[in-house]
Amino acid sequence: MSLPAPLVETFVSVAAIMATAREPWWIIASAAAALHGANPITVADVDVLLSVEDISRILPWLGIEPYMGPPNPLFRSEVLAKWLAPPVSVDFMAGFEYRVGETWHPVQPTTRQAITVGAATVYVPERDELRRIIAGFGRPKDIERARLLAGPTSPP
Repeated sequence: MSLPAPLVETFVSVAAIMATAREPWWIIASAAAALHGANPITVADVDVLLSVEDISRILPWLGIEPYMGPPNPLFRSEVLAKWLAPPVSVDFMAGFEYRVGETWHPVQPTTRQAITVGAATVYVPERDELRRIIAGFGRPKDIERARLLAGPTSPP
């Protein structure tokens, strides 16, 4: 797996911060697809799904506050925060849900795959579960990412 150096540096930073987590956490969306070897893929930010309890402990340590933006018709989180210190920005999301029609669907992976990046270990949903999660988001870019994940596998 060949990842851009700024993304690798960001994954290492995320792994260091998340080492203090008490509950399971995952990298999801485009960054997780890249970790699974989906190609070509652009990673604009790294989305980290974690518990409300862990985000409540981690944000003060990082010196960042939850982000209170305008409501999004497709996505919502109980707590959302953006960490801008790493080379690629990181969105921490607790209580994350996506909307299909009038129904909100919680994103709570049931699988957890460890992937080594440099000297760090990060966690993602297994490939098929990640593909289903991403496809559920429903946007054209997500449908394309899900298609890439359905293709031939690359070793992590």
